[in-house]
Amino acid sequence: MTQFAQTHPGSTLTINDVPQNQTDQKLQLEGAQNALPDMFFGPGTPAAQKQMCDQGLSLNIGDAADKLGVTAAFNPAAVKVIENQQGGKLCAIPFELNMEGFWYNTKIFSANGLTPPATWDALVSDAAALSAKGIQPFAASGLQGWPLTRLISGYIFRDQGPDAMQKIADGTAKLTDPEYVKAAAAVAALGSKNYFGKGVASLDYSPAEAEFLTGKAAMFYMGSWALSDFNTASLNQIGDSNIGFFPFPAVAGGSGSIDQTPENAGQPVMISAKSYNANPAMADWLKFVLQNYGAAAIALGDLSGFAIAQTPATLPNTTKLAIAELAATKTPVGWFETLFNAKATNVSQTNAARLVTGSLSAQSFMSTVQAAVPGS
Repeated sequence: MTQFAQTHPGSTLTINDVPQNQTDQKLQLEGAQNALPDMFFGPGTPAAQKQMCDQGLSLNIGDAADKLGVTAAFNPAAVKVIENQQGGKLCAIPFELNMEGFWYNTKIFSANGLTPPATWDALVSDAAALSAKGIQPFAASGLQGWPLTRLISGYIFRDQGPDAMQKIADGTAKLTDPEYVKAAAAVAALGSKNYFGKGVASLDYSPAEAEFLTGKAAMFYMGSWALSDFNTASLNQIGDSNIGFFPFPAVAGGSGSIDQTPENAGQPVMISAKSYNANPAMADWLKFVLQNYGAAAIALGDLSGFAIAQTPATLPNTTKLAIAELAATKTPVGWFETLFNAKATNVSQTNAARLVTGSLSAQSFMSTVQAAVPGS
């Protein structure tokens, strides 16, 4: 905003903080009153984001960029990710383009004679070998829940193929089908052996990340949004050069492929269509952002959903690994709750810890989530 204000004197940015668990309710109220702020973080589920765009409450960013002549500013992969979630429309600014997979401590792996596993069976074998030596295999937040359900969908995509969760949304398959329960059971088995640590159910995101970055856990399934923490020396005590990456491994006999990578565009930032149409300066701002944000982000070692004209000569190791994974991706996929509504998302994430701690069976977990899926 400071740079933009140099050519648009008087421009300011005022931020209003809203607790995350109240955001959707507030947006629903403001949308009904046609009183949305100029810019806002979109609803927490892609389904709700799509609805807001379909209703004309949020600006179609793709159409606006086309009229401004700056569609080349986008990374096509980021556009595809958002369009897949928003019914073929680009209604959010792709400030991020995230990929997901397993980050691992290369020193721990090397010291224990391990190499990045290419299959799920090898991953389980590595976890067993580490645990036998008193090393916690995985760091994960059971309190957040989604770091655990990401593992379920990862297994599902490798076993059933990239359209597996779309079949759930379409109603042509159910989470209670044996092949889906199989995935939940595989993740539950990791928990039954304490591979996530004994306190996983009460562990929040930052403490879980700290387990990995301080060397207390060997592996951390996470998206590239964590790069900013990986690239912060005070947080990353194991060192950037000691972090490696491997994609979610293959499942024996599965129809999925390791070049089908979970991707997302981060927290969606949307623009009020009403405000944009009423204030010509917002078009100037949007054009400025689309043309300049990508270069500013990569200079800090962060990834965005914008095309980069020139990659800095010096980038952190982990940023290079993320860029390489994005380049190797042939088919982007979502995550477990991508196509769920808010209710099903909440049920899934609040029960994930129970799955890995053994208080909820794989069949019961999938039944509970399926019951919350629309149309069940």
